[in-house]
Amino acid sequence: MDDVAALAGVSIATVDRVLNRRGGVKPDREARVLAAARGLKIDRQLGRSYAHRLRVAVLIQTAANPFHAALGSAVAAANREFLSLNIQFLVHHLDPNRPDRIPGLIDRLARAHDGLIVASPSSPEIAASLRLAAATIPVATLATDVPGSGRHAYVGADDVQGGRVAGDLIGRFLGSAGGDVLMIAGLLSMAGHRDRENGFRAVLREHFPACRVVAVEESRETAEGAGDVAAAALRTHPDLRAIYLTSAGADRVVEALSAAGAPSMVFVTHELTEDRRVLLRSRKIDAIINQDTAIEVRSVTHIMAQLLGRADGAVETVLAPVRIFTAENC
Repeated sequence: MDDVAALAGVSIATVDRVLNRRGGVKPDREARVLAAARGLKIDRQLGRSYAHRLRVAVLIQTAANPFHAALGSAVAAANREFLSLNIQFLVHHLDPNRPDRIPGLIDRLARAHDGLIVASPSSPEIAASLRLAAATIPVATLATDVPGSGRHAYVGADDVQGGRVAGDLIGRFLGSAGGDVLMIAGLLSMAGHRDRENGFRAVLREHFPACRVVAVEESRETAEGAGDVAAAALRTHPDLRAIYLTSAGADRVVEALSAAGAPSMVFVTHELTEDRRVLLRSRKIDAIINQDTAIEVRSVTHIMAQLLGRADGAVETVLAPVRIFTAENC
């Protein structure tokens, strides 16, 4: 106990309370004691039971967005995984179309929680609120980054790469004749959607110059918005040959294509949700670029445990791999 106290920089009484799980010790001190005990190899079971519960807010969109519904389900699974570390991940929802409300929401959650995981649009105001939160608690961004936020880690796909993969697929599907292409983004205020556009445009420019991006429209992260954008574009651009969708609303885009008598148009999107799997198997979507939400949530929750001192190892930004699915492997 003397050695643990010296290494952790606390009193012997504090060590006694932590090692015998009596409670009443501040989380940072508890983490130091357990880390010191593990380092001295006193008991390999140490750290698997913590008296003080830590609460981490997970700020995502509602389940109306299928991708965020999958994130929410993965967070529920993570709560079961992290029972031994006594960390509770609590889902809260943001409205991506009301970015003015997000800084205040971040401020309130940061004051009431021990950590913060955020999948949010980016703006100077949102970045500033995250910087303020990151000065006092661990902050990680998930699925889409917030540049300039001071976050401690980012977990998600390389969205520039994702956009390039989408462009490569569409370029190959269209062949040497190329043609007009529509990109439907969720919100370009989201760094991930901007990165996808940049990657998409770049690969078409570099390798498929016959493919022309005639418009990049926002769906406002809604299925209805994606369908409306697709329907309008089909009227405005009669020579349209391909659609690249980066957000929710694949079913509405398929409906718009069918209504316009263009069911054979090339259609590429992201996220292999169950509704999209059905569309892919029926060949109404040509390809889906997928990031594994379960792996991403497991990664970000483990990183948060590290940042909170309840898991060992160096904290690193994690870029999740992407996989391509067609009707033959979904």
